[in-house]
Amino acid sequence: MKQVILVDADTFREMFSAATDWLERSVSDIDALNVFPVPDGDTGTNMLLTMRSAVESSYSATDSSVGSVATAMAFGALIGARGNSGVILSQIWRGIAEAIGKEKTIGGKELARALVQASVAARQGINNPVEGTILTVAKDAALAAQSQVENGESDIISVLESAVEAAQRSVADTPKLLNVLKEAGVVDAGGQGFYVILDGVLRYLKGESELMKVRKPQIVAASIPLVPRVMTAPTSLVIDEKPFGYCTEFMIKGNNLSPEKIKSRLVKKGESLIVVGNPDTIRVHIHTLSPGSIISYATSMGVIQSVSIRNMDEQFRDFLKMQQGRIPSLNIATVAVVSGKGLANVFTSLGTAEIVPGGQTMNPSVKDILQVIEKVNADKVIILPNNENIIPSSQQAKKLASKEVGIIPTRTIPQGVAALLAFDYEADFDTNLENMTEAINSVRTIEITRAIRSTRIDGLNIKKNQAIGLLDGKLVASADDVGGVLEELLNGMDLSKYEVITLYWGTDLSDNEVLKIRDSLKGKYPDFQIEMVNGGQPHYSLIVSIE
Repeated sequence: MKQVILVDADTFREMFSAATDWLERSVSDIDALNVFPVPDGDTGTNMLLTMRSAVESSYSATDSSVGSVATAMAFGALIGARGNSGVILSQIWRGIAEAIGKEKTIGGKELARALVQASVAARQGINNPVEGTILTVAKDAALAAQSQVENGESDIISVLESAVEAAQRSVADTPKLLNVLKEAGVVDAGGQGFYVILDGVLRYLKGESELMKVRKPQIVAASIPLVPRVMTAPTSLVIDEKPFGYCTEFMIKGNNLSPEKIKSRLVKKGESLIVVGNPDTIRVHIHTLSPGSIISYATSMGVIQSVSIRNMDEQFRDFLKMQQGRIPSLNIATVAVVSGKGLANVFTSLGTAEIVPGGQTMNPSVKDILQVIEKVNADKVIILPNNENIIPSSQQAKKLASKEVGIIPTRTIPQGVAALLAFDYEADFDTNLENMTEAINSVRTIEITRAIRSTRIDGLNIKKNQAIGLLDGKLVASADDVGGVLEELLNGMDLSKYEVITLYWGTDLSDNEVLKIRDSLKGKYPDFQIEMVNGGQPHYSLIVSIE
């Protein structure tokens, strides 16, 4: 349904600028995911500083091509990189710039190629690549994008959607691959940051810039149950523990520099070694007990700049003190019952922490809902049933849950969306429950399906397989086709108070049928904003939100 979008240089810059702002709203949450005892600064902060430097450098592009802007951003990321995650992110940018080359504009095919090369570049310069980190997330996102292109998809939004979904799944799986994450009860911070960046780009291209200003990214929930570890602060470090040493970072400016030569010289001098760059500029990151000898060697290679030496033992003490008695978690998480991949994506994009598969004819059990409540990494949980038949099960799950649970009595998908849009990350639990409950009354819902048998109800003579329409749960219209039912329902409504009509189409409607319905609506309601979403829901040909 989407048309192919070609991204030009200005759009390329703007979409990553928006992604940087989106990342900034998530910095403190990402920082809280840092896994100790491998202290390395603050992952979210480091990635943000790297992205800011990349965006600032984008304005130094030599011409108005995407390739030139990407090259400038890669240089900015390199000189502004900070921390392990920042240096890896700078390598991702190097790969993007290499793949785009001199392209004036890019589409889905070029984006997929850039993500693949970014994944390859991210692993270069790292002495011991570790799975379950940003490296894995970048690889999985790239493979998903590449698969879309190989299947004939050229639309950049569709390709990016696939990459974002894969990145989200990959982040959720990081504790499966890295035991330290499982023990700490968190997903990988760098992977989460990369997912947020891709998600920010996608939201910008989908026209969600205004929504991004009032919401914030959600931390991806792990795909396996985690038990966050409560850490207590010791009065001093145990003497026989291996000290962490110093996180040492710097940049070397010179001529004919060799990243491989420098890496081979430093590989036995410490841990977490990353050496990246080109013959003129080299960025070095290393954890070492002897930063002096590292700096001494670097000065023999050229002029050193942006030197940062941080005592990781002190960082560790401060971290333990801060975390004493704390279990890292979200304060409030939302859980929604949804059926259909497209609808699940809508709810996830609006901040839903977990989706419970279910809906009409496939109501989840109390156990299903309870398991998700206990799984989500939050102290307080808000449930959106999105179906009248699921509200009782949600209420039973609430009684059995070990957490504080609130239920918004959403009876339709549009009500669930309206409730999520009213969620405020800065507000407390009770205020959110009140605001979200009030919000569901601001939307009207039309649901169109097919009659499974002939009957007469509320004065309507309905034939088997005929299209039937429900307005806010009440059966009020029938016709031979879906478009006819929708027209009858809208004609009978007072639409003077509404401005937006959103159509979520299901699996039984073809693209041509959807386009015909959309064009008809635009002709009859020119003052309305008509939005189309492939919900992928079963049973209902259309779910329509009127707000």
